[in-house]
Amino acid sequence: MTRDHDDNETTRRTIASRGPADPDPHAACVVVIHGAGLGRRVDVADTPVMIGRSHEADLQINHPSVSRRHCEMWKEGSGYRIRDLGATNPTRINDQVIDENELNDGDHVTVGESVLKFISDSSLEASYHEEVYQLATLDALTELHNRRHFVEMLERELARAQRHQRPLTLAIIDLDHFKRVNDQLGHPVGDMVLRQFGAILRQHVRADDLPARIGGEEFAVLLPETDLDHARDYAERLRETVAAASFDTAGQQLQVTVSIGLALIAEGRDSVGTLMRSADRGLYRAKSQGRNRVRTED
Repeated sequence: MTRDHDDNETTRRTIASRGPADPDPHAACVVVIHGAGLGRRVDVADTPVMIGRSHEADLQINHPSVSRRHCEMWKEGSGYRIRDLGATNPTRINDQVIDENELNDGDHVTVGESVLKFISDSSLEASYHEEVYQLATLDALTELHNRRHFVEMLERELARAQRHQRPLTLAIIDLDHFKRVNDQLGHPVGDMVLRQFGAILRQHVRADDLPARIGGEEFAVLLPETDLDHARDYAERLRETVAAASFDTAGQQLQVTVSIGLALIAEGRDSVGTLMRSADRGLYRAKSQGRNRVRTED
């Protein structure tokens, strides 16, 4: 795997984890309450979070009035601060232009034509907004990221990989003969299978990977800092794990297999659409060649 770390660090990072960590429900956060990006939020902690139009922003607001790197926020001691990053339209707090300023619970931050609300970790509102955020970004059945959030994160990771010339591989995964499960055993049983597969997938990703449910029985995993050879090794391990697992469906044990298509970022595969189409073509090859296998488009 292409990483700028020693062997011990690489080994540590590829140990199976429970998947993406849930945001802290008591963390301070900033939420877009008006304009472009409405409803988006990001937690604010010790490490500065950047807000801007760039795909690499921690909170991306894709509007011409927003600079690529507009402002940043961070926790300092027991308080929070904000700094303008030289934005064309200066950052404002409660309608006052600022260079750097303290943030207080309930402050309105104007970024271009969007208005954000800062909610401190001591506010009861933080838990409410965390619940809304989870509903907006997670698939309720599998507890994986949903398609909309996955595509947003894929755009950001593509921009980062291109800027720093780093590898990035996309895996698209489909449960084989899933329609047969629904037709013969019913949709409740199908939901049990999907839920258990989601749990397997969460156990077979690293902290930096992004697993998602992007369709009925279709899933995806975004693998940053991962070349095609190592992505293929990962996909084969996942395929073998699923094939060996026994899916418990109300007392009945089912065997399930998956087909996986892979695509590595490259010239001609450097956008969300082209990368996903390439992985889809790999998935089609895996299906057409007998299922329960891993393939690229060529």
